Amino acid sequence: MAQAKIIGICGGTGSGKTTIVRKISEVVSDFVFVPQDNYYKTAEYISNSNITAFNWDHPDAFDNALLTEQLEKLRNGQAVDMPTYDFVHHRRREETIHVEPRKLVIFEGIMIFTNKAVRDRIDLKIFVDTPDDIRFIRRLQRDIKERGRTVDSVIEQYLTVVRPGHYEFIEPTKQYADIIIPEGGNNENALNVLVTFINSVIASGE
Repeated sequence: MAQAKIIGICGGTGSGKTTIVRKISEVVSDFVFVPQDNYYKTAEYISNSNITAFNWDHPDAFDNALLTEQLEKLRNGQAVDMPTYDFVHHRRREETIHVEPRKLVIFEGIMIFTNKAVRDRIDLKIFVDTPDDIRFIRRLQRDIKERGRTVDSVIEQYLTVVRPGHYEFIEPTKQYADIIIPEGGNNENALNVLVTFINSVIASGE
């Protein structure tokens, strides 16, 4: 098997990265999906009352050593056991996901361009650029529905670490992007170009 290609989809929280992955999956099936969120470090002492005691919006919040190792294995046609994360209890689960190699890896996350070792393993870098107010509303809805959070804790975390972290760590990595997609999954023209590229990678024997 030839070395796999890795497409990285980066952008702030609520920018529409997951929507892009979902729309890709509607027309392309032969790829593996690696979410950076699965590689968060455990912080099970966190609750709604002390939500800012661990900064999920800092590059050090991720297990970049494991992430680099597993991306390299997938590039070279080796299977990996990808970790999973419990966002209600803020810890890595015991369960893993066995991932078989494919020609294409879609790698998505808020800080996938911040670590050089990780970034250097990405063949095509995409940055999803979405206005702050839209991203905040999406995050608020997600954290309340899916992660057992209160409105006050989401707002406190956003103002204390999420927004500052975005401008300190995420926004500057836009410089590494090969493609910038405004409005995320709502940009049909950009998605069509991206899907065409993905299909060409899968069809290629290189």
